[in-house]
Amino acid sequence: MTMETGKMDGEAGAKTVGGGCLWLVSTPIGNLEDMTERAVRMLREADLVACEDTRRTRKLLAHFGIEARTTRYEEHNEETKAPELVKKMEQGARVALVSDAGMPGISDPGYRLVRLCIGSEIPVIPVPGPTAVIAAVCASGLPAHDFQFIGFLPPKRKARRERLEAIRDYGATTIFFEAPHRILVALADLCEVLGERPVVVARELTKLHEEFIRGTCSQVLERLRARPKQKGEMTVMIGGASGRASERSTAPGGDAAGEVPLRQRVKELMESGSMSRMEALKTVARERGISKSQAYREHES
Repeated sequence: MTMETGKMDGEAGAKTVGGGCLWLVSTPIGNLEDMTERAVRMLREADLVACEDTRRTRKLLAHFGIEARTTRYEEHNEETKAPELVKKMEQGARVALVSDAGMPGISDPGYRLVRLCIGSEIPVIPVPGPTAVIAAVCASGLPAHDFQFIGFLPPKRKARRERLEAIRDYGATTIFFEAPHRILVALADLCEVLGERPVVVARELTKLHEEFIRGTCSQVLERLRARPKQKGEMTVMIGGASGRASERSTAPGGDAAGEVPLRQRVKELMESGSMSRMEALKTVARERGISKSQAYREHES
């Protein structure tokens, strides 16, 4: 990989009438020292900074001594705001898009504006920097050479469980964001739908109280349940399935290849303190790709 410094980011904008362009600028996810020199320069040179929360972004700009015009661009106005910004760029404006934290477009507004710019042949220039997904998975201890990111889980239980069911057989690490007031119910569903996978919850990344909570799903859930209150935005990482259930061979009363006996597995889940006997049987059934009734018969035999 070659390194290049001093590139004039506005040069690409010369391809459009007036030289307008869109800069996607990553901002710190907690620690202001993570702001890059290039990001500071882009915000300083921008004709307009589009942001989710103008008050929050103005504080960031003030910290770095940047005087820039700001305009609100967020989920509820992007349908009408995006065309307005594209029109400004067609007239030559250099627009910097930022989110409240991290890289715009990653579970934050930005996709619609990027697509409109591409359709109008306006250059879209990424200015990379902090992102919670990469920071979390690199320090998680879970495999990071292959993973999927699925944004936020649905807030309603039925939809959330359906989403988890859809990733049940994925063989690599899965990452999602979760709000503190939903983390306990999300982990409870995760335990029941996916079984006892390795789980890591990263919270308050890059901040003073940064924390990684590692263990099995039930262990992590138990640790969080013991706290009086859940605080901080959370990034959750799940270990991949050890093998697709449909590819496992099970014999009555026996084990799938490489698995502990069914009765022992049920006991392990119950002793973790997070599951009743029936919940443990349901979890083992899902893990092994068998029916709940078959799991019950094998457990009692």
